[in-house]
Amino acid sequence: MAVTIRDVAREAQVSVATVSRALSSPDLVRPATRDRVLTAAAQLGYQPNRAARGLITGRTGNLGIVVPDLNNPFFTGVLKGVQARARQADYSVFVADSDEDRATEEQLLRAMAKQVDGVIVCSPGIDDTQLYEAAGITSLVMLNRRLRGVPAALMNSASGMRQIVEHLVALGHRRLVYLNGPRTSWSNKERRRGLRLATQQHGVDLVELGPFPPRYEGGLQACDLALAAEPTAIIAYNDIMALGVLARLRDRGVQVPTDVSVTGFDDLMFAALCSPPLTTVAMPLMPAGTLAVDLLLDGLNSGTTDIRQVDLDTQLIVRATTAPPPA
Repeated sequence: MAVTIRDVAREAQVSVATVSRALSSPDLVRPATRDRVLTAAAQLGYQPNRAARGLITGRTGNLGIVVPDLNNPFFTGVLKGVQARARQADYSVFVADSDEDRATEEQLLRAMAKQVDGVIVCSPGIDDTQLYEAAGITSLVMLNRRLRGVPAALMNSASGMRQIVEHLVALGHRRLVYLNGPRTSWSNKERRRGLRLATQQHGVDLVELGPFPPRYEGGLQACDLALAAEPTAIIAYNDIMALGVLARLRDRGVQVPTDVSVTGFDDLMFAALCSPPLTTVAMPLMPAGTLAVDLLLDGLNSGTTDIRQVDLDTQLIVRATTAPPPA
């Protein structure tokens, strides 16, 4: 039979109410009594009933995360960090996929806010007003979107793009094409910001095309337009788009990196496995997911108004799709 809170109370020789306080609000119980209760619970193998605990604490024990596209391994990488950290904190995670649709994203965010203690919204495409409204009805943390007054786990895309430009310039490239991601993407805006600053600093010609869907098909669609601009290097918004570019270049008989260099962004697993292996920027996916949960739990547990927006470093990974331009 399952061990109950009464069994723990009997073993620790305290009241049921004391056991409840020791488990849900340990600061309200004397240390010696709390230790006795925790020891008894551990010895008996007691597992608190989440529903019953929720009646006491007013919490569900659940966290939510809304992502734009579960088919994109970028977001599954983030989810691994979210779930691992939530599990350590004894929380379950509800996941919702907006399929890159802003109306769906807002609906999911509002619906999830009623069922969980807090929500992480990953690379949101909805506007600032909608995000502020969501922050008014639930504890909210954003991942890869900066908004005044809302905690955020951020990956430094601008720095990553600067590293790409410096790498290409060092190889001798002087005409670059950038394939934009979604128009509403904060990450795309940050990448453009870093790209423009770096190309201006180094006196490099830059052609921007798009926006394109941040998917394999987007890279296929963009590639012919990119070649028409006669660049020596093509910079894709993300790795998945870069794979589409590589496939289309192969179909057209364009050699990479002999005829043109190609870079991606994110350093997903297949970036190292494609042929040739892709030069890209490594994004801290699992650390960002872990940080987002920490920021959410900090807000839930501390009750403070301290707003933290934390930037995580990105790193250029040089592989075989970049080389000096043709003479």
